[in-house]
Amino acid sequence: MSPESVRIAPLGEAKARIHARLLAETGTGALTERVTALVEEEVPLLGAALRHRLVAGVLADVCGLGALEPLLGDPEVTEIMVNGPGRVWIERKGALVRVPIDLDVAAIEHLIEKVVAPLGLRVDRSSPLVDARLPDGSRVNAVVPPLAVDGPCLTVRRFGARAVPLADFAGREVAALLAGAVAARRNLVVSGGTGAGKTTLLNALAACIPPAERVITVEDAAELNLPREHVVRLEARPANAEGAGEVRIRDLVRNALRMRPDRIVVGEVRGPEALDMLQAMNTGHEGSLSTCHANSPDDALRRLETMVLMGEVQLPLAAVRSQLEAALDLVVQVARFPDGSRRIVAVAEVIEGASEGGRRTRLLANGEGLVACSRETVG
Repeated sequence: MSPESVRIAPLGEAKARIHARLLAETGTGALTERVTALVEEEVPLLGAALRHRLVAGVLADVCGLGALEPLLGDPEVTEIMVNGPGRVWIERKGALVRVPIDLDVAAIEHLIEKVVAPLGLRVDRSSPLVDARLPDGSRVNAVVPPLAVDGPCLTVRRFGARAVPLADFAGREVAALLAGAVAARRNLVVSGGTGAGKTTLLNALAACIPPAERVITVEDAAELNLPREHVVRLEARPANAEGAGEVRIRDLVRNALRMRPDRIVVGEVRGPEALDMLQAMNTGHEGSLSTCHANSPDDALRRLETMVLMGEVQLPLAAVRSQLEAALDLVVQVARFPDGSRRIVAVAEVIEGASEGGRRTRLLANGEGLVACSRETVG
């Protein structure tokens, strides 16, 4: 075989042969060394650059997520989107970009299986939706046919290793307002749309918690990385392939109350656990933090009310509203802008006893700076 023919031969064929040999052999040496040796045996005339690329590709398939592994290693990539067979899209610096990676149905199904199998989860025609988490904390969502009409879809939301300071979200006055509110043990909810930066802002706010306090975090998928030592992280667990073993967020919130917390941080409230969070805020656990999806501070209050009413306990709306207004002090609205930046656009104080149908929050700050002050809220 001539060097030229080796150069133009598809690397995929060599990769398949190396995979087969790895499965067949019983060697115990270091994986990288074994793969390198197999590459040199299979394609001895391959150039150094292509040989390195082939070794990296085999290792990515064996140990990682194959063709997506280089994207996972790029700190600027915040989202990876596989929209069925074909090319892959990513979000980089807030902008959607199509990358020259093509995956077929078999490759996508293999990637999904590599993510969910170690977690005891399953995804197939009878269970076509799954949420999972990678070891680095990245959140994974997969949808397969018949729900995904054009083929299996995979979405990976990544979280940067660099902590974003509060000053990156707002000006000095607004940052000082929020830092003072957290230090004064006020209860805060961060609201915004998908990808607006709610979790990142929650991390920045938690950095203002005094280091001597014990913080317990409760999340659907562990995404928070609080910059502190004394923190306990709890993560909900979905039902396994047999439909057993589910642990809900509200179960963890109730359990957190028995763990002597100074603060409870609920990554995101999406359902009936909103009631447990409000009860914790109203029963001596001031300074708690959470997030929810909403378009404005007033919408956030309405959404929280709806989530409380979704629970098994049938409470009158007036009682829910009274407890909500007594529990929450501030709602912080964050938004993503076309240039990819994420900034605070409103800080609102919850008005206790507001009349029905009227505004239930008072604006303290907008994207430009402070518009009002509140001694009661900031302390």
